[in-house]
Amino acid sequence: MVPADSEILERSIRIEARPETVYSFFTDPKKMVLWKGTLAELDPRPGGIYRVEITGNDIARGEYVELVPYNRIVFTWGWEGEDSPLLPGSSTVEITLVEDHGATLLTLRHLGLPAPLIKTHGEGWDHFLPRLQAAARQMPGRCKN
Repeated sequence: MVPADSEILERSIRIEARPETVYSFFTDPKKMVLWKGTLAELDPRPGGIYRVEITGNDIARGEYVELVPYNRIVFTWGWEGEDSPLLPGSSTVEITLVEDHGATLLTLRHLGLPAPLIKTHGEGWDHFLPRLQAAARQMPGRCKN
């Protein structure tokens, strides 16, 4: 359930790779660090850990809630640390993947963010989603132009 005083952040991007390829960048730790973070601990099953060290000090943590292979990934999100303004698991990220002529339309919805954190999280996703786009383009299963 999304808190009443929170907002939804939404981003969409077209990735020149098939949904199966893009999906793996959210479930395979080796692929996760190709676009986001320096170390990832992922257990892609409901209740499994989602933990990505973005930098040595910034660590995103939550757990997977829902996985529909090649279509949808939902995980909770927050930041480790006693002074975190968003504790692990206190917001939710929904990823939807739709096949589009051999490519993928990715929609990200970040729910449960307190209004003061919308801007910084938006900037973060605006930085990392193009990195995902570039990394996925380099993998087998990419769209042939």
